Amino acid sequence: MTISQGLTAEKLRFTCDENVFDFDTTETVPPLEVMIGQERAVKAVEFGLFTKNPGYNIFISGLVGTGKITYAETAVKKVAGNQEVPNDWCYVNNLETPGQPIALALPAGMGYSFKQDMQELVENLKTDIPKVFSSEDYEQAKSELVKQYQEQRSVMVEEFTQYAETQGISPQWSSTGFVGLPMVDGKAVGPEDYQKLDKQQRDIIEKNMLAVHEKGMDVVRRVQLLERSVREQLKQLDIKIGLFAAGHLIEEFKEKYRDYQPVVDFLEAIKQDVSKNINEFKPQAEEENSPLMLFKRPAQDAKDKYNVNLLVDNRETQGAPVIVEINPTYYNLVGRAEYETRMGVVSTDFTMIKPGALHKANGGYLILNARDVLTNIGAWEALKRVLKTKKLQIENLGEQYGVLAMASLKPEPIPINVKVILIGNPYIYQLLYNYDEDFRKLFKAHADFDVVMENNPVNIQKLAGFISSTVSREKLKHFDKAAVARVVEYSSRLTGTQTKLTTRFNEVVELLCEADVWATLDNSQVVTTGHIKKAIEEKRYRANKYEERLQEMFAEGQLLIDTEGEKVGQVNGLAVLSVGEYMFGKPSRITANTYLGKSGVVNIERETKTSGTSHTKGVLILSGYLGQKYAQKHPLTLTASLTFEQLYDGVDGDSASSTELYAILSSLSGLPIKQYIAITGSVNQKGEVQPIGGATEKIEGFFAVCKLKGLTGKQGVMIPHQNVSNLALSDEVIEAVRQGKFHIYPVKTIDQGIEILTGTPAGEPGADGSYPAGTVNALVSQKLKEYTDTLIKLSKSSEDKND
Repeated sequence: MTISQGLTAEKLRFTCDENVFDFDTTETVPPLEVMIGQERAVKAVEFGLFTKNPGYNIFISGLVGTGKITYAETAVKKVAGNQEVPNDWCYVNNLETPGQPIALALPAGMGYSFKQDMQELVENLKTDIPKVFSSEDYEQAKSELVKQYQEQRSVMVEEFTQYAETQGISPQWSSTGFVGLPMVDGKAVGPEDYQKLDKQQRDIIEKNMLAVHEKGMDVVRRVQLLERSVREQLKQLDIKIGLFAAGHLIEEFKEKYRDYQPVVDFLEAIKQDVSKNINEFKPQAEEENSPLMLFKRPAQDAKDKYNVNLLVDNRETQGAPVIVEINPTYYNLVGRAEYETRMGVVSTDFTMIKPGALHKANGGYLILNARDVLTNIGAWEALKRVLKTKKLQIENLGEQYGVLAMASLKPEPIPINVKVILIGNPYIYQLLYNYDEDFRKLFKAHADFDVVMENNPVNIQKLAGFISSTVSREKLKHFDKAAVARVVEYSSRLTGTQTKLTTRFNEVVELLCEADVWATLDNSQVVTTGHIKKAIEEKRYRANKYEERLQEMFAEGQLLIDTEGEKVGQVNGLAVLSVGEYMFGKPSRITANTYLGKSGVVNIERETKTSGTSHTKGVLILSGYLGQKYAQKHPLTLTASLTFEQLYDGVDGDSASSTELYAILSSLSGLPIKQYIAITGSVNQKGEVQPIGGATEKIEGFFAVCKLKGLTGKQGVMIPHQNVSNLALSDEVIEAVRQGKFHIYPVKTIDQGIEILTGTPAGEPGADGSYPAGTVNALVSQKLKEYTDTLIKLSKSSEDKND
């Protein structure tokens, strides 16, 4: 192979012919309505959406920017639009056990109607019941009962008084009962006069006093029974009057909701509760001097305990609900019972139950970001529990973890039927699949989004449709077909191969939006090729500060690199650096020194612990290659030291292994290497050059240094032949190649590479295994044999001295 056999300019980048488009601008291009380049993932999502069997929730994996979330929403909404609208869900007060609210399901839209009806019922109860208690009929019936009580009590008291007087005792009534005073000659006797009476009189009085007291206690018991009876009659009167006002209201609603037995049961419970707590609805004004004040209960404000907490309202939902929860905390997923503080007391009730995303998505679909779910305490376990049990129980997270113990609600669990779509990266999927035994049971549908698609005419036309869709969605200027072609080429560059196009559409959208800005500043009606080129250049300029700093160091001689001349044991290797999203190539000088010894190939980076495992492996392979090629008839007696000059922060990767081998061969053969040719590529033990990553950036990085120091027409880069299809070089490099100022050499083997670098044939072994004289391999073999012979002589000389 000779220098003239470098790649032609046409092979250095995929070029999209603008004539493949039958439009002038994207204004006439139909917007794309399908997913591009993700056929496998799309089929997996469709399968998961249409499968009704349990456990077929969907996990969509892929790198950022591949359109996972956008596609998931679109695909799910399309399927959900043809499905039935799920039920509304309400929580109502459990009138028997208030701490356990009751869940009610009603057809979509009826939940709101039921809530309104209950509000109307409460208002009517608050209005109508006090009215009947203020009526004359009620007051008359109540007065009649009070009158009967007073008359009967008066009769009992009068009979007792007469009896006591016949016994010579004068009863004095008080609020706690009565006190009997003895009477002598019809007059009450005080304590002092009583003591003056003779003993016989006092004994008679005490006997009579005891009889009167027993009779009095019996009268008190009879009065209490009478009071209790009257109180019960008043209560029954209140219930009768209250139900007269409320009963027909409740019965009307029971008739309206007769097809929904849980609602009918709740209405019946309201009816019973009204009868039990009728005082809550009665007017609170009572006369202070009422003889029944003893029976009066403390006044209470009428509560809205018959209202409805409409948890899920689907009256405006079209099809099955599709919920995208952007902050899937535990409470945002499963809901919560909120608390309020009044006068230092924390309280809650059924009206303070708030729905979570699972409530809202019940009967439909819930889209979540996997990483967000996993990083929120309790959220992942709660989600799995709901999917496994098909029930959603609202619980306080603090109580579960023992942080806070307090009285709380325990609402009735709601049956859940929801399909969850988790979106995350492949790493999260693999972790969950391998370490969470529930995950593989619950998420059986896996859709893996690829980052590339085939570069073919069909996908190119689809990409044009995607550009049209983006223009419409983002309100951008339309692109002419030449600009669309340049976007296609940019898409190919992002993949690192000429045979693929990127599916990381967020980066394409960034280019479209930035090109639109430059077109606006240029007062252009459409986006042209120049605007695309400007957007790419400006985006690079914003990120290449460190690349420019390195170029300055090369120009000032602070970083040593030769782009002219030839030197022994010295070669230019190529590496890729990245700063954020920006990647650029950096040439580095690699040197090798060889000398007599038995240490083999010494990697200075490894010895100083700045070599990564891949780089160390690449260097160790060199010993295998040298031994296989040159040590078949004599031992490999060699010490070779290798290093990246002026590199202090570590190196990894095996893409420089072929470069290092060329430096060793140059040092052994004594043949100088052309410093104006940089090399990249790994090598195996058989001497085959293997592909590497970042070929485009490496070539552009060395070209920038050559341009800085002056293009001579000899400079170039040697790459593995497999990387030719990965090239997507800039216009500047391609033009230099076209003009013969720069060269790209693809190689398959080390022998081909060393011929290009030294201008000397590598040499093929003859029948006896020897290489033709003057070839690279012959010179290397000869040098290694000299090392061996020298070592043998030194060994014999040492033995003779010892003898």
